[in-house]
Amino acid sequence: MITGVGALTNRWTTLVPVLAALLLILTWGRDLPGAVVALVTLVLAGAVLAAVHHAEVVAHRVGEPFGSLVLAVAVTIIEVALILTLMVDGGDKTSTLARDTVFAAVMITCNGIVGVCLLVGSLRHGTAVFNPEGTGAALATVATLATLSLVLPTFTTSKPGAEFSGVQLTFAALSSLVLYGLFVTTQTVRHRDYFLPVTRQGEVITTDGHAGVPSGRTAWISLGLLGLALIGVVGLAKSVSPTIESGVEAAGLHQAVVGVVIALLVLLPETIAALRSARRDRVQTSLNLALGSAMASIGLTIPAVALASVWLSGPLVLGLGSTHMVLLALTVVVSSLTVVPGRATPLQGGVHLVLFAAYLELAINP
Repeated sequence: MITGVGALTNRWTTLVPVLAALLLILTWGRDLPGAVVALVTLVLAGAVLAAVHHAEVVAHRVGEPFGSLVLAVAVTIIEVALILTLMVDGGDKTSTLARDTVFAAVMITCNGIVGVCLLVGSLRHGTAVFNPEGTGAALATVATLATLSLVLPTFTTSKPGAEFSGVQLTFAALSSLVLYGLFVTTQTVRHRDYFLPVTRQGEVITTDGHAGVPSGRTAWISLGLLGLALIGVVGLAKSVSPTIESGVEAAGLHQAVVGVVIALLVLLPETIAALRSARRDRVQTSLNLALGSAMASIGLTIPAVALASVWLSGPLVLGLGSTHMVLLALTVVVSSLTVVPGRATPLQGGVHLVLFAAYLELAINP
């Protein structure tokens, strides 16, 4: 029976990414009728689940924190490609797209994913335990990247509006790459043990004994299918975005809601993977996924759009408005207080989720 279930899982997680890629090719750049949108949404959901499965296979093979890093970077690279595609096609109306997408990713990961994982982990196991050294380093990097890239443009005077000058944008891009590179080196080489799950006595868990380690061949196949599934997730999210935009417009909601919805779809693989880790009392892995995704979103998106701005004709608005800056500052303060003890109760999870709800409410009613 167990063998049959395993074979069925392997079969659908192999077929769905291929189906998603084929459907993406057939629907790219076309106006889709309602029935096709429903089919695309169904395949999109399947691709998300398949991506999570293959990410866990790769993570189990390479171990933490490499597994979390693979999923975060893979999703972000494809997300960056989607942003650039939309900016090339959209002209001036996409001048704030990079800013809105990056900020949405930061709020979703640092409040939405972190909050729900802390809540689930603490409710299921009494308290959620993690390593404050590694998590604090990740949070400090996210806060610095977000401030340099999303807050400072609002206050600089070299160009009118919330834009960087060419020199300032170059500095922000290089700083983002350097900080992200330093963090990855710290996470995977110099202080890898800071980012491993810990027991309730504070001992580092170096192995995961709940299942056998997959073979190298299986891991490579899963890595390829992970990439294919993520391409399908992001591409199909773009395909259904016109329908989302029409629905948002018909409901009389603010246009920023579109970006939030698409960001939620794109970040679904990390969300599900992080939740599974929290249920298994591996909250450190959940935090690696959440903060790593936020960091990769800024550290890879800003350099990419800075390079693309050389040939993009429209403006590149990166500076946040006052409301979003308040939310970002409150997120950094609350996250710092959450990280310091190295353990969290349902209260901390609830506080982060309230901040995330406030972000969603203000996106709908700015």
